[in-house]
Amino acid sequence: MIQINMVFFVHSHMQKSVALHTLGCKLNFSETTAISRMLENDGFEKKSFDEVADVYVINTCSVTENADKECRQLVRRIQKKAPEAMVVITGCYAQLKPVEIASIPGVNLVLGAAEKFNISQHLKELNKNDAGKICSCDIEDVNVFVPSHSIKERTRIFLKVQDGCDYNCSFCTIPLARGKSRSDSIENIIQNIEEIAQAGAKEIVLTGINLGDFGKGYTGGKRHDESFFELMKRIELESPIERFRISSIEPNLLNDEMIEFVSQSKKFMPHFHIPLQSGSNKTLGNMRRRYKKELFAERVNLIKKLMPHACIGADVIVGFPGETEEDFNETAHFIESLDISYLHVFTYSERANTLAIEMKPIVPVQVRNERNKILRNISYRKTAMFNEKHIGETRKVLFESANKNGTIEGFTDNYIKITAAYNKDWENSIVDWVV
Repeated sequence: MIQINMVFFVHSHMQKSVALHTLGCKLNFSETTAISRMLENDGFEKKSFDEVADVYVINTCSVTENADKECRQLVRRIQKKAPEAMVVITGCYAQLKPVEIASIPGVNLVLGAAEKFNISQHLKELNKNDAGKICSCDIEDVNVFVPSHSIKERTRIFLKVQDGCDYNCSFCTIPLARGKSRSDSIENIIQNIEEIAQAGAKEIVLTGINLGDFGKGYTGGKRHDESFFELMKRIELESPIERFRISSIEPNLLNDEMIEFVSQSKKFMPHFHIPLQSGSNKTLGNMRRRYKKELFAERVNLIKKLMPHACIGADVIVGFPGETEEDFNETAHFIESLDISYLHVFTYSERANTLAIEMKPIVPVQVRNERNKILRNISYRKTAMFNEKHIGETRKVLFESANKNGTIEGFTDNYIKITAAYNKDWENSIVDWVV
């Protein structure tokens, strides 16, 4: 364990209020909620991040290119607004670059992956005079699974069922930030779903770092070895909640059986998000992905054959080292040929301690940005075409519980966003809707 400023200061009284902020993915959001609940249970008053609080907790991400910049800006904002407050940084970026973060003026405590769920204890021992104290450990030692789910909008809940990743893609720092693949047990998840149902939620999004790899882990000291498909089947049989989505699943872990199951399911929505990353087999090889583009196309074709109405999203990275104009055009043409509904396009950015950082030739940043724009345009067209195909159909829409300037928003089963004039009766309700 690294410790900077080894002196502990014991508080004579508990901190009164805490404000939390999340950078990054859905998993981070669900974990921030879990941390927030723990702190509230320990007597902290929760405040919004815009208010003045005694403690500010920033849950960081390592995937966004400007994690460092965002983090520094937030700390500066806090110092202006609440100079007496204490600042705690946790999350993926805190695990990867603890010393760098600890050196940001105004940061009192940096908590690594193993310590973020022990935050209450650390706060009790923290003093404003502490600066840049680090509590972290080697990521190899992180093997505990802590379940969490978001309750911000009670309509749709993100439920974390898996964490970490055993894959070693050449561009990715997540295994370094989150450790080995591990999961909750199916029994625990079914129990969590019961609790979420009692809170009134209507839809759950199952989330993880490598969701399809679900099943490894320990519960109560006993090793469990289960599969994501087993979890899906148990949910179908036992869940009191009627809508489920799979947040993201690798093409090599999404098998025909699962696709067929969703096509007949009463609970799993016809919506898949499948990371592609590149439509060039050469680039996929350099990325150390575990499939070729032909397998991706097979998955999409089977989904569309069984569920023509299904929504399919994909992640793509542009400007990976060694990606030539020809490789990029191959990706663009491949995506054009697929019956998918939207893309999340990421511009490649260099990450320390990854294999890709050594790879040559480097694609100029300006070229990366141009490629990003091209794929985003394809994505807009694909989404418009998908939405147009369903105009006039009656689909089930789950409306959310917020009045946004006289409108209410929701999503159809197949993930078409609907905006309607606000109606109180539709809040957190599933409504038959003509698209």
